[in-house]
Amino acid sequence: MAEEMYEKMAELVIAGKGDELKALVKHALEQGKGAKEIIDMGLLPGMDVVGKMMKTGEMFIPEVLLSARTMQGSLDILKPLLVGDETSSAGAVIIGTVEGDLHDIGKNLVAMLLEGAGFTVINLGTGIKPEAFVEAVKEHKPDIVGMSALLTTTMPKMDETIQAIKEAGLRDQVKVMVGGAPVTEDFAEKIGADGYGANAAAAVEKAKALMA
Repeated sequence: MAEEMYEKMAELVIAGKGDELKALVKHALEQGKGAKEIIDMGLLPGMDVVGKMMKTGEMFIPEVLLSARTMQGSLDILKPLLVGDETSSAGAVIIGTVEGDLHDIGKNLVAMLLEGAGFTVINLGTGIKPEAFVEAVKEHKPDIVGMSALLTTTMPKMDETIQAIKEAGLRDQVKVMVGGAPVTEDFAEKIGADGYGANAAAAVEKAKALMA
């Protein structure tokens, strides 16, 4: 019976039906199901399918954002109920759009999908200076730093940020990922990044691989 309920949760995540999902999550909690079990068995499998469908072109960004928000609404109910040892995540990621760039749809989508894959995400926002990335690394001690740029003119800030992390003596403590429309695999390699995501789904797969 529980299996069917979790399958239904996954379907609601994929369909982007937030209110129905919240109601089902509350029902599961009333039945004594644990928050971690609901996330692992119901929400994450749904988001996993969304990521795959985005990759194959069966789902587009507006639908993916809707699914991500749907899951986020239920995560907000469940997160406070996670007990100590259950809050361990797939890894911690700091993500931000580099200085001079105010685009955030792609970055926010990556952040949501990373959360959907079980990562703890600290979303710094847009227009983040290299030194602000450095400060965030010192404060949050993440596993991965993710940078986004949508303008060719702001791409050099990625290189500057990596240099700033190096100068602060923190480069060997974090993996660096870059992405955004004008960013390429070659550019990522040239500036010494550890990973590149061509799209949000690919970025999440790369993050998982970097944590393996």
